Amino acid sequence: MAKTNNASFAEAARVAFGSLRASKLRSFLTLLGIILATTTLIAVMSVIRGMDDYIANQVADMGVDGFRVRRMVMIGQWDPKKFLEMQRKNPQLSREEFAFLKRESKMLREVGMETNRQTTLNFLTERMEEVELRGVSANIGVITNTQIAQGRYLTDSDDARRLQVAVIGHEVKQKFFPAVDPIGKTIDVGGRPFTVVGVAKEQGSVFGQSRDRYVVIPVETYFKHHGSRMGIGYAALAMDRDHFEQAQDEVRSLLRAWRHVPPGEVDNFGLFSSDSLMAAWDQMTGAIAATAVAIVSVFMVVGGVVVMNIMLAVVTERTHEIGIRKSIGARRQDILNQFLVESSVLSGTGGFIGVMIAWIVAVIVRNTTSVPMSVPGSAIFIGVGLSAVVGLFFGIYPANVASKLDPIEALRADH
Repeated sequence: MAKTNNASFAEAARVAFGSLRASKLRSFLTLLGIILATTTLIAVMSVIRGMDDYIANQVADMGVDGFRVRRMVMIGQWDPKKFLEMQRKNPQLSREEFAFLKRESKMLREVGMETNRQTTLNFLTERMEEVELRGVSANIGVITNTQIAQGRYLTDSDDARRLQVAVIGHEVKQKFFPAVDPIGKTIDVGGRPFTVVGVAKEQGSVFGQSRDRYVVIPVETYFKHHGSRMGIGYAALAMDRDHFEQAQDEVRSLLRAWRHVPPGEVDNFGLFSSDSLMAAWDQMTGAIAATAVAIVSVFMVVGGVVVMNIMLAVVTERTHEIGIRKSIGARRQDILNQFLVESSVLSGTGGFIGVMIAWIVAVIVRNTTSVPMSVPGSAIFIGVGLSAVVGLFFGIYPANVASKLDPIEALRADH
């Protein structure tokens, strides 16, 4: 019985592909809706997957037990009114506040201070503008899991002595020292000489924004040259993942106590972690996916209706053939299975074409723009499988019509 079913399936699939080849234009028009639906679905999946990778890379330096403290944090929907209110009510984070937090916290493995601004770098005749200058405490390298390709990271001694030493990003290294060891070389950072002590590993770029265009200096050296009144942030690591929530609650309580925030009033500072960023991103991609599903559903229904009409036409064209098959012993189930397989193969082929088009689009977009599209490995199964299911569903009625044909009446049909 299994061999018979396999033979029936193979025969039905062969007939379906033969029908596709025999009438290419009709087949293409039949499958157009399903091709568009599958292409749209896989393209949206690719954008979301690429963005997922981007967001994951962006928050990876926080780890599963890390979080940040900032003067203002707004994650999710933008609210200008709320932003203006935070600007008015939230004081700047301070060095004194950081010292208090570092002294009193018991649930933190590490807590560091960081700030940044744009600067210009010069080395001999070369110049780089709009480079991110980061002032950090020495333990930021541990907190953010910064990988060093050459030399070393900053130390507590560098910070305490306010030395003019720097760790540079990969892009800075390629610009100034493409074929030379940069360790020990002196570069001009905003008009001041800094000795290069380390080079960070390359991180690449996303959306056209380089993640390697920066220079890192000791935070106390930064304060000496640029002041410490604005732009300070804190980075922290909980004792471990099990105490992550308690660590955030402790930091929140300490900062509220330092700032004398009355019970019941909202925080006048912000905390965020990789979890909160990913939750906000998931919420946004959920809305994108829901919209895509609605569009794809319309295309799929239209494509399914077209497939059903074409299969009804095929039943009419092959009525005589059906009569012959029934007269020589074909059962109703055999005819039903044949047309269901044909409609599924027809739609599945459209799904496969849609997946291929989406993959080509993703490759072109990824190589010619800064949009990080990445086709998931499951896309081919989802695209082809969903299309085949649509064909199966909309093929039930034509297959049922064919299976119920009276063999005598079918044989009388013109052919």
